[in-house]
Amino acid sequence: MAGEDDSSNPMMEEMLYANGGDELSSSSSPSSSRKNRPIISGEQLDIEAYAGLYSGRTKIMRLLFIADHCDNAGMQTEALRMAYDEIKRGENTQLFREVVKKIDGRLGPEYGMDNVWCESIDRKAELRKEKLESELNSYRTNLIKESIRMGYNDFGEFYYTHGALGEAFKSYVRTRDYCTTSKHIIQMCLSAILVSIEMGQFTHVTNYVSKAEQTPESLEPSIVGKLRCAAGLAHLEAKKYKLAARKFLEVGPDIGNSYSDVIAPQDVATYGGLCALASFDRAELKNKVIDNINFRNFLELVPELRELINDFYSSHYASCLEYLGNLKQNLLLDIHLHDHIEMLYDQIRNKALIQYTLPFVSVDMRMMADAFKTSVAGLEKELEALITDNQIQARIDSHNKILYARHADQRNATFQRVLQNGGEFDQDVRSMLLRANLLKHEYNLRNSRKL
Repeated sequence: MAGEDDSSNPMMEEMLYANGGDELSSSSSPSSSRKNRPIISGEQLDIEAYAGLYSGRTKIMRLLFIADHCDNAGMQTEALRMAYDEIKRGENTQLFREVVKKIDGRLGPEYGMDNVWCESIDRKAELRKEKLESELNSYRTNLIKESIRMGYNDFGEFYYTHGALGEAFKSYVRTRDYCTTSKHIIQMCLSAILVSIEMGQFTHVTNYVSKAEQTPESLEPSIVGKLRCAAGLAHLEAKKYKLAARKFLEVGPDIGNSYSDVIAPQDVATYGGLCALASFDRAELKNKVIDNINFRNFLELVPELRELINDFYSSHYASCLEYLGNLKQNLLLDIHLHDHIEMLYDQIRNKALIQYTLPFVSVDMRMMADAFKTSVAGLEKELEALITDNQIQARIDSHNKILYARHADQRNATFQRVLQNGGEFDQDVRSMLLRANLLKHEYNLRNSRKL
């Protein structure tokens, strides 16, 4: 195991260099320091570096999400500018019109409506669609299964490229009846998962992940990583944080940047780490996160998250919560985490409060408030809520500001256990004596003779 721990992973070293690894970045030039700092950090989000982690439609949607949810006008216009440029490299005229409407002339005439480009793309799309329909009809006439499958697959890619996600999903699913190998099934499932994630239909994601996992003979390590990422996103969307954490923690380093049209390696670390903090106990956090060699490679890409997890496990709660506070604004700009940040943060803070009180018979709330960088009144309200919810077995001396633990009466509990075990032993002995007497007097033989 030591050999595995010390061995370097070329893919992870490359991403670490691109995202601010300590050892590798120490020799970089000042001009590249901005590029090499961690993407998710307490500083203002570097939109250019962040967008560089993704490709395809998800890159555009994440930029638009930032533009819609960011309060900084400069970041908004930068995100819209990058989204505009990215869309012009593709063929989605509908999305282009939406972005131009959002820009509303703020970026000057260069980023205005380009009707010539739109008309050109739409004309090409019509011709392409007619060609695909003609080819598909020909394949159907000849009844060539593989050609029909490829025809529907081409239609799916065509619709996806032009933003018709519903039609793309239908086309991809139609290839299922014409799949002749397990690799075809995997390809169909991955395409359906990609479109379902973009549409926000995570029920479909779960279904097609399960279907893909039923053909294990064709599952390469990178494909397994993609399926686990997709399943993790589905569980995250359903607020099943423990299941989401487990899926993200199972992702291997083989995935690299191969799933950039859905998720980046930094996201695997962020989503998995936060979900684990919110839902795992100390033993699970140690075994499945901190001591997980594969996941440690992902955590190296987000150093602040790595540090806050270690601080949480080491009971340095003030430092942990400070890291969380610094990261919050940037995490709120994440398209998948935005709706869950408040709940995850509340669960992490509540776990920290519970773990802080567990070892003690009594706790000075003034000292505890200092440890959590909060006021005594605010802490008292938080503790009241946890006691009411039966998460902390304690009572509060509001006058002296002391929390007293209500530990179970160990002496009484021991006596009760002894009495219970004694009763069970007495019943077992009586049963054995009864059986012995029945055998001694051959009662079972007499009954069999009567029959």
